[in-house]
Amino acid sequence: MKLSEITQTLVSEIKLTEIQAKIFLHVVLHGQMKSSEISDKLNISLDDAIVNCKKLVELGGFIDMPNDEFEAMHPRFTAVNMYRKMCEREQKEFKKNLEIDNIGVALEVSYDDARTKYNKKI
Repeated sequence: MKLSEITQTLVSEIKLTEIQAKIFLHVVLHGQMKSSEISDKLNISLDDAIVNCKKLVELGGFIDMPNDEFEAMHPRFTAVNMYRKMCEREQKEFKKNLEIDNIGVALEVSYDDARTKYNKKI
């Protein structure tokens, strides 16, 4: 699954905004970071980074961390968690969604690589 496909699925299936999807993917792929780093890396305003990161905490995408830092849980868990929360908001039945499951599968190696020195591909 390409990043563009994952972004599209996050927007269409979980109802994230485009910028929320990009922020979520950036943190999943690169690890825990401050909103100022997210702002710099994604070339968005600091206010946009802060607001959208806090919204991702509410939506189940990020862990609430101290010191203006944001982190994602394992993508297999997080994708399903965000989907479940979207179903609750939209009053839809929560059921298995292969597109959502595929997000977690597609991102898990990169997620692990960004957080451990042992899984790095050389």
